[in-house]
Amino acid sequence: MNTPSPAATEFAAARALIEDTLVWDNHGCMPVARPHDTSFLPQLQRYRAAGVDIATINVGFGDQGIEDHVRTLAAMRHWLLAHRQDYLLVETVDDIEAARAQGRLGVAFDIEGANAIGDQLSLIELYHALGVRWMLLAYNRNNLAGGGCQDDDSGLTPFGRQVIAEMERVGMVLCLSHTGHRTAREAIDAATRPVIFSHSNPSAVHPHPRNIPDDLIRACAATGGVVGINGVGGFLGRVGGVDDVSSATFARHVDHVVQLVGPRHVSIALDHVFDMGELVAYLAQMKHSFPPELGYSGTPAFVAPEQLAEIVQTLLDWGYRPDDLKDILGGNLLRLAREVWKAPSHG
Repeated sequence: MNTPSPAATEFAAARALIEDTLVWDNHGCMPVARPHDTSFLPQLQRYRAAGVDIATINVGFGDQGIEDHVRTLAAMRHWLLAHRQDYLLVETVDDIEAARAQGRLGVAFDIEGANAIGDQLSLIELYHALGVRWMLLAYNRNNLAGGGCQDDDSGLTPFGRQVIAEMERVGMVLCLSHTGHRTAREAIDAATRPVIFSHSNPSAVHPHPRNIPDDLIRACAATGGVVGINGVGGFLGRVGGVDDVSSATFARHVDHVVQLVGPRHVSIALDHVFDMGELVAYLAQMKHSFPPELGYSGTPAFVAPEQLAEIVQTLLDWGYRPDDLKDILGGNLLRLAREVWKAPSHG
């Protein structure tokens, strides 16, 4: 009788659960502002190999402007549509179900910061039509919409309130990651639909300006929203002066939010950066957004998609119920999509 190899049986329960449920990583980072370079996009297959069904990837962030975002969107859409055998552009809730049923990776888009619209609200509807399903208000620094989490946050602006109203009208989810805590609280008060912190970790587990306090986690959950745990080592913790990207530490951040607001308000958003060279260059060029004194130096470490089974197995070993893990892995984001996504209104 043949005995399965240790590699084949490792995390067997987790792998079976992943195979049996929708898995959605709500934030990953492919190269942006390089519309003629799609050489990294085949690495999206790492998501599928790890068991991910839907991946939301960014098309721009921070100080990048309208042209950068539109050109990146055009390049990514063109490449994905040219590889339909492996990928499905996610625009509707039905597309989520179809991608999983067909064994293709569903891909949606996100935008990290309202600089992407400048002072033009009508761009929100355009981005939605091109597949952007969430946008955050500010990326670390203040902008026309509100304050960033690493700036002197003066709160949500009148323009920011208009941004929120337009996002809700077209069916785009409001994200408050990277946003200043005052602005985030005021945005939650202004919102009438569920909001997300797409990729923000609890500061109670590891203090950092990019992480969020328990009161914001509770406020997000009270809207029906979801907090996505990211895999950035500097936001997870440090051991011996080194970023901690262990699966157990990632699971501890998940567990903190679950214990605080329950499993229906947690998701995963690894924030994995596929082009590390591009990131290191950004850290050097954008010290106003990535100050070295906050740990933005050297080569950052990230939880990899390949750690998914180990993370799930860790939570199973801690006594998590499979149904709760199914919510965390993708069910909660599917619920939000059903509630918030819709076709743009022209009437």
